Order: sequence, then structure tokens, then C-alpha cells
Amino acid sequence: MTALSKRSRRLAAVPLGMALATAVVVVPGATASAAEVTARAAADATQLSYVVNVRPGHGPSAKVKKAITEAGGTIVTSYDRIGVIVVHSANADFAPAIRRVRGVESAGATRTAPLPAQSTTDVGTPKVLTAEEIAAADAAQGQDPLESLQWDLPAIKADKAHEVSLGSPDVTVAVIDTGVDDTHPDIAPNFDRKASVNCVSGKPDTTDGAWRPGPTESPHGTHVAGEIAAAKNGVGVTGVAPGVKVSGIKVSTTAGFFYTEAVVCGFMWAAEHGVDVTNNSYYTDPWYFNCKNDPDQKALVEAITRASRYAEKKGTVNVAAAGNENYDLAADEITDPTSPNDTTPADRVIDPSKCLDIPTQLPGVVTVAATGAKGVKSSFSNHGLGVIDIAAPGGDSTRLQTPAPPATSGLILGPLPGGRWGYMAGTSMASPHVAGVAALIKSTHPYAPAPLVKALLYAQADATSCTDPYDLDGDGKADAVCEGPKNYNGFYGFGTADALDAVTK
Repeated sequence: MTALSKRSRRLAAVPLGMALATAVVVVPGATASAAEVTARAAADATQLSYVVNVRPGHGPSAKVKKAITEAGGTIVTSYDRIGVIVVHSANADFAPAIRRVRGVESAGATRTAPLPAQSTTDVGTPKVLTAEEIAAADAAQGQDPLESLQWDLPAIKADKAHEVSLGSPDVTVAVIDTGVDDTHPDIAPNFDRKASVNCVSGKPDTTDGAWRPGPTESPHGTHVAGEIAAAKNGVGVTGVAPGVKVSGIKVSTTAGFFYTEAVVCGFMWAAEHGVDVTNNSYYTDPWYFNCKNDPDQKALVEAITRASRYAEKKGTVNVAAAGNENYDLAADEITDPTSPNDTTPADRVIDPSKCLDIPTQLPGVVTVAATGAKGVKSSFSNHGLGVIDIAAPGGDSTRLQTPAPPATSGLILGPLPGGRWGYMAGTSMASPHVAGVAALIKSTHPYAPAPLVKALLYAQADATSCTDPYDLDGDGKADAVCEGPKNYNGFYGFGTADALDAVTK
């Protein structure tokens, strides 16, 4: 069984891009002192990425462009409709300098060092299904071979929904994540190549296959994509909405960073390519919580807020995972020991109403908590009255929440790259269930704008009472406190997502 833990971390290593940047090329006839070569290498090694926010609707003015150049910056791309410019600079004083320029509303570094991190909202590592386990799965008539192991589908009535509708191929859900293996037999039939892209640099890369994870990269995005739209095709598992399209928008680096410029690119790509729903099972590095009283972090919040709002205005419903620390996001204060996660994190006490987990806590984003096989909040899931909008299966320790047979694991089964399947758990796995239900609603109501799809999502959710006391391990001590009435509380928001209502109402 997958060991449950806090968000996984990776050992620090020098990324390939940094290794290339610091390599010294010897050109015949060139003359440069050792000091000059060292200085250039040091400048390259410390080059960071920034977002510069200006007035939306126009490109950067000539004055702002000139100021960026004079401050040692190079414009990578500009999202003129939302007024966000992506800049690279090796000048440590770039952000303070550019903030003083007339026309610049905010600016900040998107990272504190070019080192690897991991910030997807899953817990532990995938447990790959063995050939013996695949062979032993006993599918009922009309089910895909592994569907009997998916306790999460009946938990939201998706199995009943599929008798009515599998969803429309005119609806696309974009997985903004670590990349999607579109060659997987459960994903290939429903994959939308035109809506897929690599946004890691902050600028769209449409090279064929650029949206796929590399062989050493996380399987996270592929698992998420399968939970949403694995085809009902007699192979493997079944998605919540197995008739809709799914696309991959890759935003994480090889090392696992989800940087602001990439996330902005992801939302903008979705907005401009007819995506109906985005799934966001991550937080934006390097800050778990972005405090608006810090000028750098304020700029990051502003940039992603603009991008996510733009996507919603274009008709996209944005769904995000709540996180896995069992935090009360409505508390007066939280101790964040993980930020910045690309240098040396240190404990800091933050007010979650002023320091935001992005995109999870942004206005308009559907925030999803996780439940286990018993329908109770997962032991790790963040919560908070007024923050959590809805709940869905994300799995939990099989010991704490054991599923009914024939399912054997309390985790969530889904595709893994390379034609495999495996179990994962986290609010990362809860969010795609809600994204799938939203896709079914959009399929049923094809002309519904994003706000109406969200309203139906909440209205159709099954009201779920607070779990009180919340003591999963039975040690006599409450592990979290739920506030609010049955129809809207801090554990389940408006309730548990309902796929059957999504296709019948």
C-alpha cells in the first residue's frame, strides 16, 4: 500500500538547463579573462524569472519595455489581454527597480532559486497494479476490467450516471499538471491534441508531444487525466466523464516546479482554446501561501488571479485541490514550514485570509476537499468553512477508511504512463472527480456559462453533515474540527459531488 505522508519532496539537484547555462564554451580567437568567464557564468546561474503586471488590455508600453531592458531584463512573452509580462533577469535588484517605473502595477520573482521542488497535491508514491491484481479484478457486465476496484465511482454515483450519459465529446477538460501520456490506451481515445501544450517556460510550446511527461517525471498528470476521462472502452479503468475530451497542459519542470509564469500560460492557453474545465491539482511554487504584504508574492497572486479570471470569463470552470496538510484554511493563523521550497524553508506564521494558496484560494476557483472510502474527510485533506466549496473521493489509508468489496484499496485507481495503472491518493485525486462532474454538467447544459455550471455543481451536491467527532484513528482525540451546517460546512462545503444529478437535472 502507498505510504501516506506530507507532500513528497525531491533531493536538490542541478537542473539540466542550469547545467547548460553554466557550461563554458571556448571559441577560437576569443579573449576573455577567467574573471569575466566566471562573472558571466555566475550571472547565468542566478538568472530568475519574473512577472511584471501592467494595465490589462494593452501590450507593454515603450517606456516599460525600455525600463525592463535597462534593469537587465529580457521579455520572454507578454499576455497583453491580462497585462502580465514574463521576464528573465540576472539582476538581483530587477523587481525593486521595475516596480518604480510608471505603468507597472506590481512585479515579483517567481522563484527564489533555480532548484527542484515538488508541489503536487498527492501523498506518497503510486502503487503500481501488478499483473496478478489486474487478472484478479472481477468486472461486472458493462464495466471496464478494473472498474470493480474503483469504489470512488459509486461514491459520487458516476456508475449510475454512465447509464444515462458518458458526457459529450464537445466538452474538453484540460489537466494543468505534470504532463499527460496521451498514448495510454485509457486516454488516447479521448485526447484533445489541439487543446494540449507545454507551458513550462511561460510561453506555449506546441511541439508534438511536448505535453507528455518524460520517463523520469511524475505520473501525476496522467493519473488525473484518467480519473476525469478514461474511456469506457473495455480497457483498464473508467473516468468520471468517459465521453468527454481531455487535454494536457504541462506546467511543471522536470524537477517538479509549478512556477507562476507556467501557470499563467496554462490558464491563458485554456481560455483561448475552447477548454470548458481546468483541473489544478498543485500549488504554485515556491510559496505554499503567497502573502500580499510581500511585493514579490503579491505580484504572483495578481498574475494568476488575472489569468484564472480571464479563463472563467471565456467560459472555463477552474477546479483546484485544497491541499494535504489537514490545515484549517479558515483559521486565524497557520504555521507554514515549507516556504520557500526551492531554497531553505523556514517556519512562518501566516493568516490564510491574507496569504493565499494559489490557485486554490483565488476568487472563482472551485476548491475541492478529499473524502475516503467511508465518505468521511480524508485524514490529510485541508478544510475550512468558507474556503471549501465541495468534496469528492481522494482516497485515504485503507486502514482508516476501508472500501467495501470487491474494491481492496482505499486509494484511487487510475492510469500511469507507459500503459500501466496504479493507486494514488490526495486532494489531487479529489479535484479531478469534481472536474469530471463539471464536464458532465456542461455536457447536459452545453450553453451554460461558467458561473451557471458552478452553481449547478454546488446545488446538485449531496449535502454532507460535519463529522463530529472527527477521530479516524480512534485514539479519543479529534484530528480536526468541522464547522457549519449540513448544507455548507468546512469539511465538505456544499456537499459531495453528484454525477447522476449532473446528467439528469
